[in-house]
Amino acid sequence: MNQHGKVNYIEFTASDMAATKAFFAEVFEWEFEDYGPEYTAFSNAGIDGGFYKSELTSNSDNGSMLVIFFSDDLEQTLVKIEKAGGAIVKPIFSFPGGRRFHFSDPSGNEFAVWGE
Repeated sequence: MNQHGKVNYIEFTASDMAATKAFFAEVFEWEFEDYGPEYTAFSNAGIDGGFYKSELTSNSDNGSMLVIFFSDDLEQTLVKIEKAGGAIVKPIFSFPGGRRFHFSDPSGNEFAVWGE
C-alpha cells in the first residue's frame, strides 16, 4: 500500500547486473523483473526496488546510506553471502543491541546484516 511520506521504493547501482541478481536471489530469495538490459526491479525484499546499470558503487566510506538486513542466524547468513560471491568488508562485531557485519555485493555496493 502506498502511503504519503513513507519510503516506497529504493534503487541501487549494479555494474554486473547478472551477478548482482544471482547473488540477491540466492542469499535473500529476491525476485526480479527485467526492464531492458540496464534495469531490473526486485521484490520479496521487504521493500520493492531496482538496480540500474552503473559503474558507481555505494559504501559507507563515501558517506552513502547503509541498508541493513536482519538475520535470525548471523553466521549462516555470512556463509551464504561468501558462497554466493559477496565479500565481507567488516567481520562480525558487537554493538549495543546485537551483532552485525558488513558485506559488498558482486557490484561492490556495501550492505550490513545484524542479529540479536
